Amino acid sequence: MTPCVPCIATAILLFVGSVQAQDFLPPAEHAHAAIAAHAQVQAAQARVSEARENARALAAGPHDTTLSIAPLRRTVRDAPTVDGRARYSEWDAQLTRAIRLPGKAALDRENGAHGLAAAELLHGDAEHQTALALLDDWLGWLRADASAKAAQARRDSLQGELRSLKRRVELGDAAQRELEQISAEAAVTEAEARQAQAELDASRLRLGADFAQIPLPDRAPLLPAPKALDAEPQVWIDRIIERSHEIRAAEELAAQQDSIAQRANADRLPDPSIGIQTFSERGGMERGIGVVLEIPFGGTRRSAQARAAAASADALRAQAQGMQREIARDARLRVAQVQSTLAVWQAAQQAREAHARSLARQKRAYELGEIDLAQRMQAERLDAGATLDELRKRADAHEAYLRMLIDSHELWHERDDTEGHAQH
Repeated sequence: MTPCVPCIATAILLFVGSVQAQDFLPPAEHAHAAIAAHAQVQAAQARVSEARENARALAAGPHDTTLSIAPLRRTVRDAPTVDGRARYSEWDAQLTRAIRLPGKAALDRENGAHGLAAAELLHGDAEHQTALALLDDWLGWLRADASAKAAQARRDSLQGELRSLKRRVELGDAAQRELEQISAEAAVTEAEARQAQAELDASRLRLGADFAQIPLPDRAPLLPAPKALDAEPQVWIDRIIERSHEIRAAEELAAQQDSIAQRANADRLPDPSIGIQTFSERGGMERGIGVVLEIPFGGTRRSAQARAAAASADALRAQAQGMQREIARDARLRVAQVQSTLAVWQAAQQAREAHARSLARQKRAYELGEIDLAQRMQAERLDAGATLDELRKRADAHEAYLRMLIDSHELWHERDDTEGHAQH
C-alpha cells in the first residue's frame, strides 16, 4: 500500500528542526520597508511633522504685531470760508504688540518640546504595532501553508491507496466494504484539503495586501523548532518595560499638560500690549505721536482655565502610571507565554511521536489481519490530528517568542527612540 501521509508529514517535521530561526522570517530590509510604508506609520510620521511645526509656533509666541489705520474726513461748520465750511483729511495709525511676561516663553518652548517628543514616541509605537501586525500576517501564512501541505499529503496518500484498492477489488483480492470505507475517507480528506487551500490563499492575499513591499516566495518557509529564553525571564521583562514607547509617550503627554497648566496659571496675569500711535488732524496742521499701553485684567475665566488645566495634568499623570503598570503586567505575561507555549509544544511533539509509533503498530496489525480497516483509519486520523496540533503549537511557540523580541525592540526596530538604554 501507499505510505500514509502523516508519516510523510512527520518526516518533514523532523527535517524542519534543522532550519535556522531567521530563515522563516522575511529579510530585515524588506520588513523595515513594509513597516515604514504602512498607512498607520505614515500617519504617525505626519503627526511628528505637525508637532514640530506646533513647537515652532509655540516658541514664536501667541501674539502678533497689529497695525490699525483709520483715515478720516472732518468737516467744520462756521469756518471762515466762502460757504462757511472747512474740510480736512485726517488719519490715525497705531502699531501694537502684546509682550509675553517673563517665564511664559520658556513654558511655551517646554510645551512644544514635550509635544514633539510624544509624537516621535507615538510614531515609534505605530512602527511597533505594525511590526506585530506583520508578524500576525506572516505566521498566519506559515500556519495556513503547513496545514494545507499536511492536508494535501494525506489526501494524495488516500487517493493512491484508493486506486490500489480498486484494482484489488477488481481482482477479487479485497472486499467491496473496504473500498467504500476508503472512498468515504478520501472524500473527507478532499474536502479538508480544499478548505485548507482556501485558507492558505486568503492568508497569502491578506499578507500581500497589508505588506506589499515584502516579496512572497512561491513556497512558504518551514518552521524550525521553537527557541527557549536565552536569558533570565526578568531580563526580558525589564527590556520590554524600559523600551516601551507607550510608557514614555504617556509620560511626555503628562509633562506637556503640566507645562500647559503652568502656562495657564501664569496667564492669570495677562500679557500687556505696547505700541506707538500717530495722527494727523486738520489737514496736517496738527500732528502727534505717542506710546500706547494696554493692560488686560484677568478674572474668573482665567482662574477657572488654570484649575482645569491642572486637573487635566493630574489625570494624564495618573494615566501614565496606569500605563506603566499595564505594560509591566503585559511584559510578565509575554515572557511567561514564551515559557508556557514552549512547554505545550514539547508536549504536543511527544504526543505526535507517540501517535506515529502507534500508527506504525496499527498498520502492521492491519497487514497481519489483527484489526480491520476502520481501526487502521481511526489511527491515521488521530496521527494526522496530532501532526496538525504539533504544527500549530510550534507556530504558537514561535509567535510568543517573536512577540517578546518585538516588544523588547530586538526585532524589526531600526532604531530605538526611547531613553535609558543603548541604540539597536
